[in-house]
Amino acid sequence: MPFGATAAAFARAPAPFRAGVLATGAAVFFAAMNGLIRHAAEELHPLEIVFFRNAFALLFMLPWLMRMGIGVMHTRRIGLYGLRGIVQLGSMICGFTALTLIPLAEATALSFTAPIFSTIGAALILGEVVRLRRWTAIAIGFLGTIVILRPGVDALTLGSILALVNALFMAASTLMIKSLSRTEPPETIVMYMAVFLTPMSLIPALFVWETPSLGMLGWLLLLAASGTIGHILMTRAFAAADVTVVLPFDFGRLPFTAMIAFLAFGQVPSAWTWVGGAVIFASTFYIAHRESVLARQARARPTPAPSPEGAAIPVETRGGGGQTGRQG
Repeated sequence: MPFGATAAAFARAPAPFRAGVLATGAAVFFAAMNGLIRHAAEELHPLEIVFFRNAFALLFMLPWLMRMGIGVMHTRRIGLYGLRGIVQLGSMICGFTALTLIPLAEATALSFTAPIFSTIGAALILGEVVRLRRWTAIAIGFLGTIVILRPGVDALTLGSILALVNALFMAASTLMIKSLSRTEPPETIVMYMAVFLTPMSLIPALFVWETPSLGMLGWLLLLAASGTIGHILMTRAFAAADVTVVLPFDFGRLPFTAMIAFLAFGQVPSAWTWVGGAVIFASTFYIAHRESVLARQARARPTPAPSPEGAAIPVETRGGGGQTGRQG
């Protein structure tokens, strides 16, 4: 079947099916990126890998910027963009370094704690209401983290700590995206990150710089392409269906990463990694489910609208306009 016909048939498919295919594709590319980070670290320092990841991502996005025009960069929130750039850089440095120090599957499993940290931050910083059921899910998620790390049985390693710090930075970045998305289009948010992170990541990379070989440049280009494609596919998956539809497929990052780790590096994930990762994922999935339910309830809640005579009549809210406190 020609590509155009296949694309048209895919576009007509039910939204949950399209979201599942896109999210599974994203999981494959993210797993590939993790494996490529580990491979690149055999020759280069993680700080330098972070720089090339961002530099090549910016290169991939320049044609899009030329097509959209410089007007897409207009913003009045440049300070928050800069702060998010710093946080995102910290996340990438910790995450990339963790992938070189601990098994890939373990680092991936620990990254699933990011939504848990996001929920805590939303309650403490943004003032969102989080009730007993979501706090219970958060506690269960941290129990899954303890299952993976098993403090007292295995020594807590630097790689494990960096993986958790990476998740904490990812959560902070998510909260900033929440704030930015209230006034900024998604394209501007994505583009500014590439613009900020490339020079920011160059500074620490210069302290450990080693000129990569031509072959390694090819691997780094593939690494950046995998990450960029993964983000595009995941963004389209979330646009196609609700987060609760997408998240189960995102968990595919763990088995895909484990397979790459075994085939390329001979790593065999422990049973504790699988059990703990599943517990963490179940927790984050429930949190996402509760947020989705509450958001639908907020959209369906009737709001008063003036009648021709000036009286208030209930109407159904169709959009997501306005900010409402979340409950759990």
